[in-house]
Amino acid sequence: MAKFLRTSGRAGVRRYVDAAARLLIRVGVSANAVTVTGTAIVVAAAVLLLSQGHLLAGLIVVGLSVFTDMLDGAIARVKGTTSRFGALLDSTCDRLADGAIFAGLAYFLLAEGRFLGAALALTALVAGQLVSYVKAAAGNLGARVDVGIAERPERLIIAGLAVLVEVIGVPFALEAGLGLLAVLSTVTVVQRFVQAHALLAASEERVDA
Repeated sequence: MAKFLRTSGRAGVRRYVDAAARLLIRVGVSANAVTVTGTAIVVAAAVLLLSQGHLLAGLIVVGLSVFTDMLDGAIARVKGTTSRFGALLDSTCDRLADGAIFAGLAYFLLAEGRFLGAALALTALVAGQLVSYVKAAAGNLGARVDVGIAERPERLIIAGLAVLVEVIGVPFALEAGLGLLAVLSTVTVVQRFVQAHALLAASEERVDA
């Protein structure tokens, strides 16, 4: 989410976020604390709201968590204290939040007897985690992989829209949205494998030469 907002050109929003970041810095709040707090809010919303069928309330709470996702990066940027551990924590918390969201939706659909929807939610969850894993694993091998039609911001937006349309009362909106997510995430995994293979093969050829 933060990546999407950073690249959308909203300089005005960034100015206000930076102002909030400076206020938090003055009272001693760290970027890591904001990251953990935001993730805890998302997990709580997934467990207590989404899984219990309170979809609109869950969507609102998860949507509001975008501000904590923006704030942690702003605090680190303003303080000039970006760190590799902070990046690791942020990435780990993103995976946890995503897992909680899709698991919560899967539980709700399963309880409603909508078994196809539950299966699609779990498929979207696994495929989405693989998208991030392939990028990280390829990076550890020296290949920077950044292609894909469904990165985290796009996946969360599609999931949010599916929940919203479900709340409005459109039949099988969650099944349609989660099915689309499962397909797009799987395609993204394949795209990243293909790019990683090409980069690693080229690297090995240079070594052999």
